[in-house]
Amino acid sequence: MRRDTFVFMLAGTVFGLVVGYMAAQSGVLPSPAAAAPPAAAAATAAARSTRVDPNEVKAMESLASRQPQDPGVRVELGNLQMDAGRFDDAIRGYREALAINPALPDVASDLAACLMSTGRASEALAELDKALARDPAHRLALYNRGIALVQLGRAPEAADTWQELLKLHPDDPQAERLRSRIDEIRAGSGAR
Repeated sequence: MRRDTFVFMLAGTVFGLVVGYMAAQSGVLPSPAAAAPPAAAAATAAARSTRVDPNEVKAMESLASRQPQDPGVRVELGNLQMDAGRFDDAIRGYREALAINPALPDVASDLAACLMSTGRASEALAELDKALARDPAHRLALYNRGIALVQLGRAPEAADTWQELLKLHPDDPQAERLRSRIDEIRAGSGAR
C-alpha cells in the first residue's frame, strides 16, 4: 500500500471516530417523529451547507485524477464535502472509493449518513447491509442501520439492530440512550 493511501485511509478512520465520539457526547439519538420526509431533509441539508474551499477541492480532485486506484483520496474528498454539508458531492466521493475498495465499512457508514441526510434511507440501508455483510460487528454501521430503519418507519427492526450493537459493544458510549430508545420502541411509544 502506498504511503499516501495509508495516510488518507488513516485520516478517514480518525474522522469517523471523531464524528462518532462527538455524536456520542451530544447524546443525539433519532426518534421516529424526528424522521423528516425526503424533501425536508434535502432542504435542511442545503440550508446547513457551508462554503467549501474551492482550492482544496481542486487539489483533491487533481490528486484523485492522478491516482485513479487510490480510494483514500476519494475518501478525503468525500470527508471534505460531508463536513461542508455538500452531501451529494460527498456521496460521489464515497461511492468512488467503495468502487475501488468495497471493504471499507467506515466509508460505507459515512456514505449511509450522507444518503440519510438527503432523505435516501433505503439506499443508506442497502449500503449499511453490504458493510455489515463484510463486518457484522461494525459499531457505526450497526448504529446507522438503526437510524435508517427508524427513518423508514421500521422502528422495531431498529430496536433489534441496536440490541445487537449493545450485545457486541456493551461499553458503547451511547449504551444508556440506546437502551432507553429500545425500551420506548418495544413499549410501543416509539414504534410509529
